Amino acid sequence: MKIYGVAVLAACFIAGQLIGDVLGMVFKFDGNIGGVGFGMLLLILFGDAMKKKNWIDAEAESGIHFWSGMYIPVVVAMSSIQNVKAALSGGWVALVVGVVATGFCFMLIPLLSKFSPNTENQETWNN
Repeated sequence: MKIYGVAVLAACFIAGQLIGDVLGMVFKFDGNIGGVGFGMLLLILFGDAMKKKNWIDAEAESGIHFWSGMYIPVVVAMSSIQNVKAALSGGWVALVVGVVATGFCFMLIPLLSKFSPNTENQETWNN
């Protein structure tokens, strides 16, 4: 039995954790800063690069798509165990950062949609 995409997922996760740990050390923070998110970003970028260069077959591509879909619930589950009450009682920094990051992501949606090759629903949005 073959499990496609697990090695790519593992490599991206480990690289993301290393980036998060380095960022934690740079900012003198006792912990990992965004390691899981960096791993997800690397998985998307690396999977796309491998697809463009024809380094993977259809089965491996399907496996990578599966694991990238599974990655999001894992991130949600990991973030659900964070101590939000302690973060908020420790200061407003966590709240401000969350609101700013969310607002920034919302502002990026129109920009990213312009680069999307899918133009099927564009006429509905423009009217």
